[in-house]
Amino acid sequence: MSEFFSAFSWVNLRFLITGLGVTVQVAVISVILSFIIGSVLGVIRYVKIPYFSQIIGFIIDLIRNLPLLLIIFFTYFALPKVGIHFGVVTSTIFALTIFESAMLAEIIRSGIMAVPKGQLEGALSNGLNFKQALWHIILPQAYKKMIPPIVSQFVSLIKDTSLATIIMLPEVTYRAQIVYAQEPNAIVSMFFALAVIYFILNFIISKIGDMLDRRMAA
Repeated sequence: MSEFFSAFSWVNLRFLITGLGVTVQVAVISVILSFIIGSVLGVIRYVKIPYFSQIIGFIIDLIRNLPLLLIIFFTYFALPKVGIHFGVVTSTIFALTIFESAMLAEIIRSGIMAVPKGQLEGALSNGLNFKQALWHIILPQAYKKMIPPIVSQFVSLIKDTSLATIIMLPEVTYRAQIVYAQEPNAIVSMFFALAVIYFILNFIISKIGDMLDRRMAA
């Protein structure tokens, strides 16, 4: 039992906290970028621009059916072969943003389609053009319906940051591996610490999502 608690020295905890900062940084940037890009792609899929929407749809389906780990490998190892060089953090953000944007695009498209068609028809009959109706009438209602699946996707994104340990992103999981590599008796302690950290992060996000959902419903 003493070995379990001895792993939680201040040095190790500070080391993990620094990695947690990297995890949060990568997750927040990826969430913001993927939400913006996913919204744009979802709208493009919804409005069905001839040929363009089909091409975007094919790319989205392709990305959604690829393993995220493969996309991380591609951004970090393959892109430099064609002269595009990213650091570890940028590669991770790029890969997560691409993958999550594709996921969110389908969620957002489905959310828009869930809004009754009468809402769009009513907005157009009242003098709004399609762009105005989409921005002021359709999207606000759609986002209300999409809060639970979007929050669920963001929770998955935070957990997926741990996959970047394969390219040595210095986030919390990678740093935990370093700790128990140096202190073999600390492996159970580090796994426990990771479980607590990820649970707290995702629990907070889930509660924020529930709060937003209730507020929107009210």
